Amino acid sequence: MDVLREINMANEMTSTTPDAVQCPVCFKDFKPATINGHLDVCLLKSVTDSSPSATDESEPPLKKSRSSAETGPASPGVNNTVASSSSMAGAPSSAVFSLFQTNKSKGSVQGERNELVSSTQSPVSKGVKRNLLGEAEPGPGTDNVKSQPSGLNGQNLKTSTDLSPRTLLTINTPLAETLRPNTLEEYFGQNKVVGQQTLLRSLLDSQEVPSLILWGPPGCGKTTLAHIIASASKKKGTARFVTLSATSASTNDVREVIKQARNELRLCKRKTIMFIDEIHRFNKSQQDTFLPHVECGTVTLIGATTENPSFQVNAALLSRCRVLVLEKLSVEAMGSILDRAVATLGIKVLGRDPANPKDQDQSDGHEPKIFIEQKALDTIAYLCDGDARAGLNSLQLAVQAQVSSARPNPSGKDGSQEILVKEDHVKEGLQRSHILYDKAGEEHYNCISALHKSMRGSDENASLYWLGRMLEGGEDPLYVARRLVRFASEDVGMADPSALPQAVSAFQACHFIGMPECEVILAQCVVYLARAPKSVDIYKAYANVKACLRNHKGPLPSVPLHLRNAPTRLMKQLGYAKGYKYNPAFSGTVEQEYLPDELQGIDFFTWTPSDP
Repeated sequence: MDVLREINMANEMTSTTPDAVQCPVCFKDFKPATINGHLDVCLLKSVTDSSPSATDESEPPLKKSRSSAETGPASPGVNNTVASSSSMAGAPSSAVFSLFQTNKSKGSVQGERNELVSSTQSPVSKGVKRNLLGEAEPGPGTDNVKSQPSGLNGQNLKTSTDLSPRTLLTINTPLAETLRPNTLEEYFGQNKVVGQQTLLRSLLDSQEVPSLILWGPPGCGKTTLAHIIASASKKKGTARFVTLSATSASTNDVREVIKQARNELRLCKRKTIMFIDEIHRFNKSQQDTFLPHVECGTVTLIGATTENPSFQVNAALLSRCRVLVLEKLSVEAMGSILDRAVATLGIKVLGRDPANPKDQDQSDGHEPKIFIEQKALDTIAYLCDGDARAGLNSLQLAVQAQVSSARPNPSGKDGSQEILVKEDHVKEGLQRSHILYDKAGEEHYNCISALHKSMRGSDENASLYWLGRMLEGGEDPLYVARRLVRFASEDVGMADPSALPQAVSAFQACHFIGMPECEVILAQCVVYLARAPKSVDIYKAYANVKACLRNHKGPLPSVPLHLRNAPTRLMKQLGYAKGYKYNPAFSGTVEQEYLPDELQGIDFFTWTPSDP
């Protein structure tokens, strides 16, 4: 009877809390909104209650958790998974998740697959925090904001404002990574996408992040936008953030993250945001792995790509995501980014008041004064081609070079020493040795379309410009020559019949001598075609023929008998070639029909096809 009474009491308790979530440590029921906070306290308590003396030395050593660098001894009352998770109490938002590791058969994880941690926050040992160089510093270890990573690579970096300008310039991390923004207020150049009045901005502020495909050129802010979403998710604790790179991750890696996301959603009621960098590197079958999980909301997918997603991403995946087109950064946006960088580095701009009074404190006898010309900043903004990464790293390179080459002060004090970064120093470090051009990507089709339309519009200067963009970017000259042959027939046509031989000759000459000598030949042909009169009669007439064939209802008409060839006696007896008038046998015009009866009198040069 006592057993039945206990069962009835348990049923009553479960019936009163149908939405309760059971804690995997103490096995008590809690509401979904309070389970995460309880787990943090419960895990900390399990660590303090466990003593090394109580551990059975005969037990095998614990297997290392996938997301932790150290594991503590197993407690006799707690299973191995819980014990390994409790050792990471210094990072409560990510340590809880190692409770639900599903793949227990794998050993240690390789270094290049460290993206598969339960979140981008690296676990920190309790009571210890790390500085920029990885040195241990005393601290509580919990709720320490400075121990959060400043980038998606999981490094434990301090915020840039806590580091001296000399440290920011001498660390191995590129300046573009160190100064990566953490909020949308510091995110410049994409107001059309994440401006104050945009729909996406309101969704991000409310932490309702939809599945996104970020498409844009290099250095426009795709990874930074994903980093801002990750920072907001960690700060509010509304979602986990996992980052993978399609260049190194495999399908098994993706499936393992999805398993973890499913457990996290089921047990802790917390969503998972998965960031896939260079998502176009995944083939079609690998992209299909995301479909059911993005559809049901198990994961929120954020993919970044420099390629046109219409060609590189599955249509089924595109329909489940919103494509955000990030534009190349303008000169004004680059100026704002560079101003923020020099203010953070404590560099004074000549002719401008210091933006931050804190910058005046750099002449403290330990570091030299660093100045930069406004022309140097303007040069970076113009020459970096809208690439913030290239601009910031070029600024870092120019300043580092001048600081390293500065002679030490004979008095032994650096405070009175002044270093000036000029425009020439920036140009030397930012030489435009390449043009943003992808022979197999979006820019390839954009430039050839611009060349074709410029020649069609008889603009010889624009035609030469787009030809130069393609050739200097590394385009195959034979590809350009083939397009010119097509243009000579499609757009010039019968208005200048010599245009086609001109284009064919240019193709043959390019084939004979190659680059760079053939660039003048292509330029000559481009100018000739741009100046030539244009006629699309042939192009339209043949297009009408194709429309006539496609729209014809029923079987196509037979070839008239008098137009057929009759090489055998049987064919002659059947009427083949009967009544045909041989044109050279007549001195004048021969009246004879050459079209089937159904098409008598049609003129494809003026005929307008009807809808099928």
